[in-house]
Amino acid sequence: MTFHEIMITTIIGGVFIVLGIISFVIGRRESSSYYANESLKVDVREFLFHFPWRPEPDALRIGGKIAIAVGIVSLLVALGFYLWGLKPDSITFLNLWG
Repeated sequence: MTFHEIMITTIIGGVFIVLGIISFVIGRRESSSYYANESLKVDVREFLFHFPWRPEPDALRIGGKIAIAVGIVSLLVALGFYLWGLKPDSITFLNLWG
């Protein structure tokens, strides 16, 4: 692998981690805000028993965890290729597009 390909793999891994964290936080916030609003209503059956079940917040959190895992694996693969197969010289390292 060239240094450019390793940089692309690293950037993709970082993007996956950032999107996973954003998705996880949004799912957690949506879940807590929904059930907090339900606890103020007269019928609190859904708040107490979480029935009927709403899959959206949990799906966001699970998707976020999967994206974080994919990003970490991508970063580890890039690190492995960098450590065991590629030692960029100073010209390649400074001139990323050439």
